[in-house]
Amino acid sequence: MARPAGRIAPAPPAAAGTGFSAAPDLAATIADWQQWLCEEKRASPHTVEAYGRDLAVFIGFLSGHLGGAVGLSDLAALRAADFRAYLATRSNDNYARTSTARAFSVVRGFFRFMERHGRLASAAIHNVRTPKLPHAVPKALSEAEAALLIDSTDIVALADAEAWVLARDAALVTLLYGCGLRLGEALSLTRGSVPKDGIMRVTGKGNKQRIVPVLPAVTEAISAYLALCPHAGDATTPLFLGTRGGPLNPRIAQGLMQKLRLALGLPETATPHALRHSFATHLLAGGGDLRAIQELLGHASLSTTQRYTEVDAARLQSVHRMAHPRAGR
Repeated sequence: MARPAGRIAPAPPAAAGTGFSAAPDLAATIADWQQWLCEEKRASPHTVEAYGRDLAVFIGFLSGHLGGAVGLSDLAALRAADFRAYLATRSNDNYARTSTARAFSVVRGFFRFMERHGRLASAAIHNVRTPKLPHAVPKALSEAEAALLIDSTDIVALADAEAWVLARDAALVTLLYGCGLRLGEALSLTRGSVPKDGIMRVTGKGNKQRIVPVLPAVTEAISAYLALCPHAGDATTPLFLGTRGGPLNPRIAQGLMQKLRLALGLPETATPHALRHSFATHLLAGGGDLRAIQELLGHASLSTTQRYTEVDAARLQSVHRMAHPRAGR
């Protein structure tokens, strides 16, 4: 796959302590893969960088494992035992299983790319299982906790903050819970995407766009914030701004949730992303259709959305145990 003139995808960064060493043919293939991720898969620069780091660690392991620079012929000759040795090394280095599963998924994807583009084929990688992960259920707030959070954001978050900052924080929290957005999706909104006629267009993962209905409470919170915001802008200006007028840093939003947790006595799981989980869980508990919730969240697969049925089932079991007269017998 030829790279367009003047556009060279960056090679993956060398990971500390990996001894990363790739032969020219492999380095060129990695650059093509990263360009393919950007242009065909429409992955974000952060995703491409993260994938590059994971692949760099794998190639670095192989450099030490095989004793030299790694080329395409080396990858083609790998056995299942070599991949298992890589997984065992990560286990011995105390990497979390979730981290190893993600990293090996990146390696699989790279090999899949090479196979589809005629670079090499490896039967061995198909015979290696990804580390089994513990089954995780999304951590959602209760409806009472979510209501407390929304009602209290502009009061307890930053007592000494300017009025427009408090209004901004209240608008952000209300939007995350009211529309089920990812934090990155909310912070990528511009003033031109301010809700109109009860709907809003949101750009999610892979630059896929979806239409999200917007509650009046969300629209009112955003309008109140914009009326107080001292920074001028046009339709391309980020909706949520920092105190100096630049785009709001995600860490500020995460810090806001930490302050709210401490002030309101909420669990440590009360993060910005937990508001998205809460949105889906509360819709499902209220009788929402699973397919509709999938579209609202922008999930590519229904199986991802189905996790919320387990949250609701756990809630019902808890209510049953507490309320049924014979539950304790």
